[in-house]
Amino acid sequence: MNEKQIILEAMKKAGEPLNAGKVAELTGLDRKAVDKAFAEMKKEGSIVSPVKCKWEPAEK
Repeated sequence: MNEKQIILEAMKKAGEPLNAGKVAELTGLDRKAVDKAFAEMKKEGSIVSPVKCKWEPAEK
């Protein structure tokens, strides 16, 4: 599984919008890696922000 898939799985399991710090904590990934993946995922449209600074999968 690549980082994006790991992040999406963690977000789905959490069941609520998460910030990058929480995603890093849940996945064990480096915060910088999460920030980079978030930037790519935002461009792709695979994550959306329902609340400022928190993200969730575009499709649940």
